[in-house]
Amino acid sequence: MTDTAISARSSSADGTVMAILLAVSFSHFLNDVMQSLISSLYPMLKDDYHLDFWQIGLLTTTFQVTASLLQPVIGMYTDKKPLPFSLPIGMCLTLIGLLTLAFAHSYSMLLVGSAFVGLGSAIFHPESSRVARLASGGRFGLAQSLFQVGGNFGSALGPLLAALIVVPLGQGGIAWFSIAAMVGIVVLIRVSVWYSRHIVSAAKRAAPTLFNPLPRNKVISALVVLAILVCSKQAYTASLSSYYTFYVIERFGVSVQESQYLLFLFLGAAALGTFLGGPIGDRFGAKTVIWFSILGVLPFTLMLPYADLFWTKVLTVLIGLILASAFSAIVVFAQELVPGRVGLIAGIFFGFAFGIGGIAAAVLGVIADSHGIEYVFKLCSFLPMLGLLTVFLPNMKAARLGAA
Repeated sequence: MTDTAISARSSSADGTVMAILLAVSFSHFLNDVMQSLISSLYPMLKDDYHLDFWQIGLLTTTFQVTASLLQPVIGMYTDKKPLPFSLPIGMCLTLIGLLTLAFAHSYSMLLVGSAFVGLGSAIFHPESSRVARLASGGRFGLAQSLFQVGGNFGSALGPLLAALIVVPLGQGGIAWFSIAAMVGIVVLIRVSVWYSRHIVSAAKRAAPTLFNPLPRNKVISALVVLAILVCSKQAYTASLSSYYTFYVIERFGVSVQESQYLLFLFLGAAALGTFLGGPIGDRFGAKTVIWFSILGVLPFTLMLPYADLFWTKVLTVLIGLILASAFSAIVVFAQELVPGRVGLIAGIFFGFAFGIGGIAAAVLGVIADSHGIEYVFKLCSFLPMLGLLTVFLPNMKAARLGAA
């Protein structure tokens, strides 16, 4: 089977395709809600288990190693041998991880639970990204945006749900989120049935010839540029998602509750930007969106450390809206560079982005301890300048025309 564009369908079939896109987006929402629970539980787990900070760090490392590093491996395998029903299996592993975390009575079992949640996430992302592309009808940007925006909303909503459910009920309250995992399993079984039928249908058709219009060295250099752009995006996003509440409390003296609302405002704007980036990329090209998103946000990041509270609110919304639109375009661009390797590319970029975010948050924490939180925001304001590297990305449309 190949990951090329789907042939034209009737209107009823198009409805089915949109239903699949919404289903994988909803499943991504559920997955990332449960995934974001782990870091939200750290203060409670630290007190209940009398953990040191290095033990908290080991929980994060356990989760990130399984969630990030395994994604490219799984994606590489499923490129050669698609596994439709790995999607509900991945959600089952997340369910096992949640129940382990809910009823663990030792630190070692907390590590096991974190590993299962990470493994479930590692299986989910490459194959669900492939399904989104197969169901796109050729609108790859829109499909990636719909898929990714579900995860963004899940990551934003997870900490709020943890505060409302787990904090009052204690560690056992995690078990309530197993309901979300079971709903996800049911939804993904339906998606897997559609995916299996698509594989059978594709096997009966002559497989289109896949070719790359660019030489290998240009593909590698372009992938390196995209990786650097992801680094700059994720590092800056980590500065806001991890330390924005501390920044506004220290600089403007707002309450803890108000700082949480401001963070949610940023995350909501980022989710909207993710959704808008895909259709805009389909209309004007992925490279155009990357230019606008990563470099276009630079004036606002440079102004942020010197703005008052009102303009800080405005600027963070604009930053979230513009910066987040790049990720879907980057994934689509990378998939065009390496045709037929959708799972590998999705695994690399989703896993890489997640891992870079975690590493950046740790490094920025060390800098904040030594130089102050305001210094962190002044330093990170220059990160979008790396967007100038977009000039080294090839023009894929011209390359395809030249090859033809």
